[in-house]
Amino acid sequence: MPDRLESLEVFAKVAALGGFSAAARALDMSPGMAARHVDALEARLGVRLVLRSTRKLTLTEAGRRFLEGTERVLADLEALEHGTSADHEEVRGTLRLTVAHSFGVREIAPLMADFMAAHPAISVELGLSDRYVDLADGTWDAAIRIGVLPDSSLTARKLAENRMVVCASPAYLAARGTPRSIADLSGHDCLCYTISRLFGADRWLFGTTGDIPVPVRGRLRADSGEALVAAAIAGHGIVYEPSFMVGEAVRSGALVVLPLDQPTITLGGVHIVWPSGRRPPAKVRALTDFLLRAFSPPRWEQGMDVQAACLRQSPAGGSTPG
Repeated sequence: MPDRLESLEVFAKVAALGGFSAAARALDMSPGMAARHVDALEARLGVRLVLRSTRKLTLTEAGRRFLEGTERVLADLEALEHGTSADHEEVRGTLRLTVAHSFGVREIAPLMADFMAAHPAISVELGLSDRYVDLADGTWDAAIRIGVLPDSSLTARKLAENRMVVCASPAYLAARGTPRSIADLSGHDCLCYTISRLFGADRWLFGTTGDIPVPVRGRLRADSGEALVAAAIAGHGIVYEPSFMVGEAVRSGALVVLPLDQPTITLGGVHIVWPSGRRPPAKVRALTDFLLRAFSPPRWEQGMDVQAACLRQSPAGGSTPG
């Protein structure tokens, strides 16, 4: 007879991942063993919990009610095992964090030495990838995500603001003039990101809700924001990127923030997210608190408003269409 507690864990994982095979992989067991655990639960309860078909698995009404109770039992057990108070939980183990490549390299990786020094029993595994990572399979403890978050089964904590910024190098502006309005952009070389979820390769969006499309063109396009920022610093055109991508170049003077007549779109900020339904592990709470302190305020925003205000007040450097 399968262990009752293990059967509850298997049932919860089957419900979360939508099938026996996915649950079995996550729990390091065979699909047949996962099915036997659920069969044993159904036999013990005398009700059908899941409806199986060759295409998908769905919960019955009894299954949905039983899942709610199962999640509470497992959450209570986890809290019991790790202590009833966060103050008495030890921050230890491996913290697995997935984050977009550019933000991870620029902003997260440099902070990890201080985080691990503050928590000597912690080790960190960073997954740096621009692909969307599903946290449901349990491989990663948490993710850093940028932008407006879609409705999901994740719990999110906002860490910092992040906005889109229009920039160019002083050399480019000296040669081509400074655009003062979004309409002026049509006369400039614009460096376009070809795989943006927000923009097309030939248009940029303005207005806080992105309701003002502006056609743009340029001789250089790329599927890497890093490459476009490098090209902008080299004087090849105007770039429209998140503030964390251009903040360092703005502070050094390699790029200049352009004060146009319409606001840039609102990205929705930087968030840390983790699976909902239970209290996050102590290591995730420790990282959240650490990043909140580190990003108060976010260093990538420093100097941008001052620089843009100075350029806005300057009478020189009017737009010269190219």
